[in-house]
Amino acid sequence: MGYPKHLINEDETVVLDLKPHWWYFSRHILTGIPLAILFVLMFQLSGTVQDYAWYIVGALALAWAIWLGLKYVEWMFTHFVVTDRRVIWRTGVLAKHGTEIPLERITNINFAQPIVDRIIGAGDLDIESAGTQGQSHFENVRHPDAVQQEIYRQIEIDARRRAGWINAPGTPAAAAAAAAGVTQGVDQNAAPGASSDAGASVPDQIEQLAELRDAGHITPEEYEAKKAELLGRM
Repeated sequence: MGYPKHLINEDETVVLDLKPHWWYFSRHILTGIPLAILFVLMFQLSGTVQDYAWYIVGALALAWAIWLGLKYVEWMFTHFVVTDRRVIWRTGVLAKHGTEIPLERITNINFAQPIVDRIIGAGDLDIESAGTQGQSHFENVRHPDAVQQEIYRQIEIDARRRAGWINAPGTPAAAAAAAAGVTQGVDQNAAPGASSDAGASVPDQIEQLAELRDAGHITPEEYEAKKAELLGRM
């Protein structure tokens, strides 16, 4: 069961849609160990005591099986999603709750993989973001090191797109921007040096480009070429 399509914006592309690693079930399955011990001890009893004990253990086994089934349903409705705009975590069958972090607000990503988790390909992911949200912790992420690298890649692509350098090919947003003749929110038919209500002025765009260059997201040559293009509109 994939992430609901109606929760994805029209100009948004899903890059990763992951369910928790199967290790998610380990702690739930291990809770059955005391039940197994009780089952073995049952054979040490006899008579009426054993008959009543079978009823008790049977009821406990049924409750454990139902609880395990509910955890499986919860797993089915848990998603860790990375799009070209945000990171999403969503869980819940009837009552839903989750977390959404825009890519431009992510400041740092850390992952942790103890030896066992590294062998099975699972781990935890910590995403730090600007604002009141702070740090978000995600457990049982599949191959968290690869997920970390993919998020960083999408952050860089998103930064270039917001700076007007790229419009992701094949997306509705790219087609709309090309049809409207708009680059980075500036109306091509507007007066020189003017900006649309939704976009930044040319000096602001140049400043954003400089930040991308200083951060290493674009080369100095790319910066100079785009700067010359923007100055030509003034």
